[in-house]
Amino acid sequence: MSSVNQDSSPFELVTGRNALRSLALAGGVALHAINVYVATTIMPTIVQSIGGLTYYAWNTTLFVVASILGSASSYRLIDRLGPRRAYLYALMVFCTGSLACASAPVMWWLLIGRTVQGLAGGVLLALSYALIRMVYEPRLWPRALAFVSAMWGVATLSGPAVGGLFATLGWWRPAFLSLLPVAAGLAALVGRLVPAGAPESPSGGGVPWAKLGMLACSVLAISIGSLSTQLSWHVAGVAAGLALAAWMSVIDRRGAPRLMPTGAYSTRSVLGASYLTMAMLVVGLTSEIFVPYFLQAIHGRSPLVAGYLTAVMAGGWTLAALLFSGRTGVAVIRLVQGGPVVTTVGLAALALLMPHPAGAMAFAVLCAALLAVGFGIGMCWSHLVTRVFRSAPAGEENLASGAVTTLQLYAIALGAALAGMVANAGGLAEPGGLEGARSASAWLFGSFALAPALAVWSARRAMRA
Repeated sequence: MSSVNQDSSPFELVTGRNALRSLALAGGVALHAINVYVATTIMPTIVQSIGGLTYYAWNTTLFVVASILGSASSYRLIDRLGPRRAYLYALMVFCTGSLACASAPVMWWLLIGRTVQGLAGGVLLALSYALIRMVYEPRLWPRALAFVSAMWGVATLSGPAVGGLFATLGWWRPAFLSLLPVAAGLAALVGRLVPAGAPESPSGGGVPWAKLGMLACSVLAISIGSLSTQLSWHVAGVAAGLALAAWMSVIDRRGAPRLMPTGAYSTRSVLGASYLTMAMLVVGLTSEIFVPYFLQAIHGRSPLVAGYLTAVMAGGWTLAALLFSGRTGVAVIRLVQGGPVVTTVGLAALALLMPHPAGAMAFAVLCAALLAVGFGIGMCWSHLVTRVFRSAPAGEENLASGAVTTLQLYAIALGAALAGMVANAGGLAEPGGLEGARSASAWLFGSFALAPALAVWSARRAMRA
């Protein structure tokens, strides 16, 4: 126990041999995250090149659905292949997906490539966190987790820059190819520094593939419904998707292997209310996938500028997390209950401001609204995760913490599918053009403000003593 409680230097992870270890583990998260922001930034340029505006949101939906499956399988891959081979295989699959994206002549080809990227990215994301216990001594775990998580902040800055630069030049295919040297360098580090042998204590249990498949099908059902211009198909898609998710929850409560811990499906429990709050906040944030398109189509911003302005949402999350993650006591209650309010206000403001080309002052307010969406989530996210850890049933602590990643990815996929549905119903593809973009933006942000508004209620239940 003494080793666990021993203090560590803030520079210990970035000096000596630990520096290369940190780079190898954090590199998987960085590659996955940068890819997310690069793809988001260049999507308007891709649509101009190969068409497929109706399938715009599927770029994110299929990517994240595949990430869920990849993340859930990562621990079994470690058990069977060992961490080094699992990591290297994931990198190889990621490069294959990137090549497919770069060579896509039509949208369906690109979507296949993005699905392959997502599958590998989910494995990389989960492996980076899982390997911390195997590479570092216990006293370094908290700092290692913080360092790996910080890679999302790096991606917030670098991803839009890379994607925006290539989009400005009209070179969207090289944008995907630019990730290959990064993957190759990471593979060289992993081959030297990541242990080859399987863990002494395997994770055990199987992967709940059937339940994960039902989650994936629920998202795809909503996405398929979003392709139609008829409201009846939209309603049918949402109904089918939610029915599948509800059916999965019933099955999950009855038998192992479980996907979610006991109490996760009831808002009467602190655990369930915490999960619902987190899911609704993430759903609200997924409206960002259309921000680059709206900023370019309505406000006439360049792809580079639009990419960076989109990253303002994620930047707000990082900023608030740095400011408030260390708070304790009554302040935590206020942050958890106040965060969803800030996010709701930000999305409501975007519904009013985004549809209208604006002068400098009004556009500054629009940017502040973008910041507020992510800032509200950052205010409460770390405290919600801590709440999950503390309220997890005895013996299900690992399941509860792992479910956070699964829930987050599912909420992103569900949110992306709903965003595509709302945007298309709001006129994005028909009538399209400037008027279609203006109408779609008002409907999208206005309806998505309802998700964090629901989180205002669930956050109060989550903070019950």
